[in-house]
Amino acid sequence: MAAQKDSEEKKADGEDVSSVMGFSGFGRKARTFDLEAIFEQTRRTAIERSQRVLVDRQQQESQSSSPDASSKKQKQKPSASTSRQKESDDSSDSSDSSDSELIGPPPPQAPAEEDDDELIGPPLPEGYSRTTADADAEDDSDDDENEMEEEDDDPVKKIPDTHEITLLHGTKTVSAMGLDPSGARLVTGSYDFDVKFWDFAGMDAALQAFRSLQPCECHQIKALQYSVTGDVILVVAGNAQAKVLDRDGFQVLECIKGDQYIVDMANTKGHTAMLNSGCWHPKIKEEFLTCSNDGTVRTWDLNNEKKHKSVFKPRSTQGKRVTPTCCTYSRDGKLIAAGCQDGTIQIWDRNLSVHTKFHCRQAHAMGSDTSCLTFSYDGTTLASRGGDDTLKTWDIRNFKKPLNVATGLCSYFPMTDCCFSPDDKLLVTGTSVKRDQGNGKLVFFDRESFKKVYEIEVASTSVVRCLWHPKLNQIMVGTGSGLAKVYYDPVKSQRGAKLCVVKSKSKEKQAETLTQDYIITPHALPMFREARQRSTKKQLEKDRLDPVKSHKPEPPVSGPGRGGRVAAHGGTLSSFIVKNIALDKTDDSNPREAILRHAKDAAENPYWVAPAYKKTQPNPLFAEEESEDEDANKEPEWKKRKI
Repeated sequence: MAAQKDSEEKKADGEDVSSVMGFSGFGRKARTFDLEAIFEQTRRTAIERSQRVLVDRQQQESQSSSPDASSKKQKQKPSASTSRQKESDDSSDSSDSSDSELIGPPPPQAPAEEDDDELIGPPLPEGYSRTTADADAEDDSDDDENEMEEEDDDPVKKIPDTHEITLLHGTKTVSAMGLDPSGARLVTGSYDFDVKFWDFAGMDAALQAFRSLQPCECHQIKALQYSVTGDVILVVAGNAQAKVLDRDGFQVLECIKGDQYIVDMANTKGHTAMLNSGCWHPKIKEEFLTCSNDGTVRTWDLNNEKKHKSVFKPRSTQGKRVTPTCCTYSRDGKLIAAGCQDGTIQIWDRNLSVHTKFHCRQAHAMGSDTSCLTFSYDGTTLASRGGDDTLKTWDIRNFKKPLNVATGLCSYFPMTDCCFSPDDKLLVTGTSVKRDQGNGKLVFFDRESFKKVYEIEVASTSVVRCLWHPKLNQIMVGTGSGLAKVYYDPVKSQRGAKLCVVKSKSKEKQAETLTQDYIITPHALPMFREARQRSTKKQLEKDRLDPVKSHKPEPPVSGPGRGGRVAAHGGTLSSFIVKNIALDKTDDSNPREAILRHAKDAAENPYWVAPAYKKTQPNPLFAEEESEDEDANKEPEWKKRKI
């Protein structure tokens, strides 16, 4: 009974507190779940889904037989919204029956499906329904896809030639060009012995080279190429020694020159005649290749400047030495190809230098200089630009006859280029013209059909070098008039020439004007405070007239000189002495007489030599002069004793 009374008292106290505080209880019941109701709901949902699948099958079967079947089946088919509504009603009933009071916010209700009339977004114009708008959008997307497919299929539309910039190298033929792998710097070499460095990111619209040098003195530049990593540049000139420069133009390596009196060129350490071409290994950054008029193709290691790495000797059908005019590596670096003066193309395995792996005896006309060999990006096709005005492609797996031949491509230079497009679908080369007889062109051929699909008239001069960079998608062209052109497209190209075109020309630096600095002393007394200058123009004019403030250079000295300064005839004291004393021709006196005029004074008043030997010097005895009569009585001259 006591426990019952205590519980009643506590209950009464709780009611009093709840009435005072204004709420019915200190806590709520935890939510409970009716498992039987959940299982029943799941069973009903599965039955409805199976019925829906059966109805869909019946609709598909009846569509072919009756056109009005679709409307009837729509009435029979239960909508997803009604089924969802039923499920939500069931779940709400079960939850309401089990829980009167829930903890936390109520669960979000499932969004009701919108009708077709209620659309999200702006209203459609009159005469358009939702279906027509969707159809138009689909048609537009189809058109865009078709245009993209046409551009992908047509490689001509990928040629970046809408814009161009012109780099002025000099006045003579641009015979070599090289672009680093990143496309940031371009180097050009010419017949004027200069190599110029162009930085696209550092140039402005004035398009000025930031460095110019002559690495091989008075030899024409034949080839320039950046290494795979872009940190060094191979320079091949008209001498026998190739050079390697770093990115700033400082020499890293100079190949050794061989002994020209040794007959077997394999026994010499380097080339003995003029170089013709050279290139870097595509995979090994320390190895490069050169070919020369001494009849050899040599590989070099950047870490060993004392000797070549290996020697390849092209031979004619009679086994005689022939001169290689161009050389290159395959894309994988396993093959070495050389074009020779007798019209042959010879290919070796890089590790086997004795016998050729592929050999074509009549690739081009006999005696014509093959100016360029280049492999396609897939490595199966070799393109050769011949001195016989042809461009040919070869399949190295069947090297007996060319795949395609293009004729009538005039070439006057021994380094006329050809190259493949980045997508490997086009082949590009340049044509040469005589002075004032037309324009040099950049000609594009389709690789498969070998039809001329496009051409660009570059200038009224020959097109010598061409280079299509795959990363920038820009075409660099070297011409016979000393100009280098860069073709690009603002949309299809990346960086490169686009960086320097947008920069305005930097203003020329004005001559520095010397002004007296104005010292601000805010807390100085008025008597010590300097008056602030309202205008500096008059003060500048006064300072320019003042020789101390303007540091006017002293005028040249006229006459013999003064104040320790020498006159304008020479910059040093020695030149002054030479001109005024040593080369002075005004004194016509005999030098012997000039010396002997002091002899009498020296004999009477000795000062330097005679007093030192006065006590020890013997009396001098001189031979007496004999008269002519005494000489006649003496023995003849031939009987005299010879001393």
